[in-house]
Amino acid sequence: MRLTSSQDREILRLAVPAFFALVSEPLMLLADSAIVGHLGTPQLAALGIAGTILQTLVGVCVFLAYGTTSAVARRIGAGDHKGALAQGIDGLWLALLLGVVLAVVGVLLAPAAIGAFNPSPDVADHAVIYLRISCLGIPSMLLLLAATGVLRGLQDTKTPMIVAITANLLNIVLNLILVYGLDLDIAGSALGTALAQTAAGVALVVVVVRGARRDGAKLRPDFPGIRASAHSGVPLVVRTLTLRVAIILATFVATSLGTTSVAAHQVAFTLWSFLALALDAIAIAAQALTGRALGAGDVEGTRAITRRMMWWGLWSGVVGGLALWGLHSIYVPWFTEDPAVRHSLSAVLLVAALWQPVNGVVFVLDGVLIGAGDGPYLAVAGVIALVLYVPLALSVIWFDGGVVALWWAFGGFMLLRLLTLLTRERRDAWLVTGAVR
Repeated sequence: MRLTSSQDREILRLAVPAFFALVSEPLMLLADSAIVGHLGTPQLAALGIAGTILQTLVGVCVFLAYGTTSAVARRIGAGDHKGALAQGIDGLWLALLLGVVLAVVGVLLAPAAIGAFNPSPDVADHAVIYLRISCLGIPSMLLLLAATGVLRGLQDTKTPMIVAITANLLNIVLNLILVYGLDLDIAGSALGTALAQTAAGVALVVVVVRGARRDGAKLRPDFPGIRASAHSGVPLVVRTLTLRVAIILATFVATSLGTTSVAAHQVAFTLWSFLALALDAIAIAAQALTGRALGAGDVEGTRAITRRMMWWGLWSGVVGGLALWGLHSIYVPWFTEDPAVRHSLSAVLLVAALWQPVNGVVFVLDGVLIGAGDGPYLAVAGVIALVLYVPLALSVIWFDGGVVALWWAFGGFMLLRLLTLLTRERRDAWLVTGAVR
């Protein structure tokens, strides 16, 4: 794709750094998978289950990043820089409060949550250990989300990129030392990742606080502002929950198919998450640019940048799919030495690769509507797609379809999301202008 317009340059300016920040979590899970996978298949399967639960606890709070990006960008577009940072500080306080609550809940309910997947006893033991240790890092993870959202809204994706790269390098070093050097097994992997994420969260919070002080924005908790941030995030929580429930259901189905299937599913889904968030880098640019344009009252510019980003999403999905399948013989051995897992994983990756172009457009349109503050529609659309997806996923168990059939069903869920998002994009109801939607 040739860079023939200012739109392309603006998208790249935000999307390229956002890519490295967005893939921070999947890269950490990829490193964990590669390191834990060589401990044994039970440990790898345990990581798949515990990782799914942890990602769900953190993932439902992704509105801390996405909603903050939209709100801050709108105020920037309207010329209210101090107000933008004040709203960002409210988001940080909300993140801290939610993080503490979720950490306590996660530690206390870890055995019950793992048991809901009905894994084998050895897998369950490893999964509970990993989940409990990882939950201690949830407050830092949520602060990282909120601080990243503030900086994106300020049109700064470079700072989160630098922090993400540093955190991932630290994660690899800590995992190798704790898992192999100190022989802590899967517990070392959980501890290393939690420490790396904590360091990243603290670093970005410091950047945001310094910016707020420089512009004279308040730092103390503003409870009306915190409540307003929480209220505006509810539709995005619903939207996110529909995606997380779909993912949990897929993991549940994979678990019912046996240890080999859930191990293959875990690695495949980790790779899928990596590519999905790589595609979402364009969506982050969409959030920031859409919010800024609508804040400035530029409806025509919003339409133009949306169309351009949809093409970027489509072709990025094509490239990602080709890489996912074309390189599978090289990277699959990194994750497991089990021949049965390798065979199942290779078959699943072909299906996952075919769905990547759909994923590209879905994530871009999702970002556009989040940037526009169109959370209520996204919530309704997510519920519709989930309701239609549930029988597709469960039919894999009913008809003994195997893990490959499961991934065809999950692709159907993404297709349903695409149809609902395209329907909305073609109308004008989401094009609301002003500093506040």
